[in-house]
Amino acid sequence: MPRKAVEEAAMNDRTCIVTRKAGEADDLIRFVTGPDGQVVPDLKRELPGRGCWVTPERWAVDKAVAKGLFSRAFKQKVEAPADLGQMVDMLLVRQLAGMINMAIKAGEFVTGSAKVDLAIRSGAALAVFHAAEAAPDGVRKLDQARTAFMHLSEADAPIPSLRPFEEGEISSLLHENAFKHAAVLAGKAGEGVVKRAITLQRYRLEPGTEGKAAMTNT
Repeated sequence: MPRKAVEEAAMNDRTCIVTRKAGEADDLIRFVTGPDGQVVPDLKRELPGRGCWVTPERWAVDKAVAKGLFSRAFKQKVEAPADLGQMVDMLLVRQLAGMINMAIKAGEFVTGSAKVDLAIRSGAALAVFHAAEAAPDGVRKLDQARTAFMHLSEADAPIPSLRPFEEGEISSLLHENAFKHAAVLAGKAGEGVVKRAITLQRYRLEPGTEGKAAMTNT
């Protein structure tokens, strides 16, 4: 194989530098190096230059920083900030909040227990969101609706229930669009919300729980 082809194949190799497992671009986080040699997250996979890939879980990014794995991946000395893991977390949170605002404008995100219950029972909901501080009774009632719809529709599992945000984040990020309970509806923006929420929730898994489902299906 010509040298240029080998180099291009290496640049396109989507293998996590921590776990050494290959994956699709949507299932990994891309990093590049800036002009100053600093490692930079490239969540949209748009930045130029050779990239490397890491499993989208906080522990994996932290390990890559601690073990100097970015320098090994880029085959040169690079600077990975000590707070890179937190930086990625912040970017994922902001990305999800922005997509939620887009979904609200597109009519693909509804809030309030009554509207969420209706979206679940009508089959319109792609996923259900709860704030970290949502009351257990409200969550329980919507879980009952999810279970009822699963049995009526003969689905294999309930509509996914997600809690990607930590306490207080929804209010600080979404302001007037803050919610305790919400339902994501079908559509391009709605699908983007679900995808980003699952990624964020997975990223925030506690060490040692990697590989576990990021959705609550019961």
